[in-house]
Amino acid sequence: MHSLWRTLDRGTLRDIALVCLADAMVGAAFGAIAVSGDLPAWVPVVMSLLVFAGGAQFAAVGVVLSGGAPLAAVAAGLVLNARLLPFGFAVGDALGDRWWTRLTGAHLMTDEAVAFVLRDADPRRRHAAFWACGLALFVSWNAAVVLGALAGRGIGDTAALGLDAAFPAVLLALVLPSLTERNVRTAALRRACVSGAAVAVAATPFLPAGLPVLLALTGLVLTVWTPSGSEVSCP
Repeated sequence: MHSLWRTLDRGTLRDIALVCLADAMVGAAFGAIAVSGDLPAWVPVVMSLLVFAGGAQFAAVGVVLSGGAPLAAVAAGLVLNARLLPFGFAVGDALGDRWWTRLTGAHLMTDEAVAFVLRDADPRRRHAAFWACGLALFVSWNAAVVLGALAGRGIGDTAALGLDAAFPAVLLALVLPSLTERNVRTAALRRACVSGAAVAVAATPFLPAGLPVLLALTGLVLTVWTPSGSEVSCP
């Protein structure tokens, strides 16, 4: 474990710490929202341990608190988490070769961990970044959910704090550096990002939450060929 942290530079470790701080704030809000909606305190805690997917957890609890059936809550979470399937193909090398590391890595896979892996091409640093971010987020998120659940109504109006903007803000900060390099591959990725974002924004008023994000993956087709006809590999 010590060698894992030593593999990463201080800048990456700082970024991971900031991501954990931002996600901890959202985790505390999740715990408080669930409890303030009259769910038992153990529900958000157990959900965070077994599911560990912030957006999916919010979606599932939102469905339940609005009177929806448990099956609908599970479906909402699955729709949001479906994006992790292509993510797994993109960062599978960082999880390791053993079946138990891949199984554990699949549970720890988050948008933030994937973003850290995609920032680096070195296999050793990719591996270290994934596990350092995944483990740190798992601990900080679950600890924050427990605190939020215990605080209950003490946090007050969590929506007024703007915590829902923490996830996209963090991801944008992580992704932007990898899109500023001047080369053919990055140009293709920029086109994919812009087109995918346009599709998601256009679909948002018409589709349930989670589906626009999946449709945004259609932008990946633009990473297959460059304008000059040279093939480009997806990250």
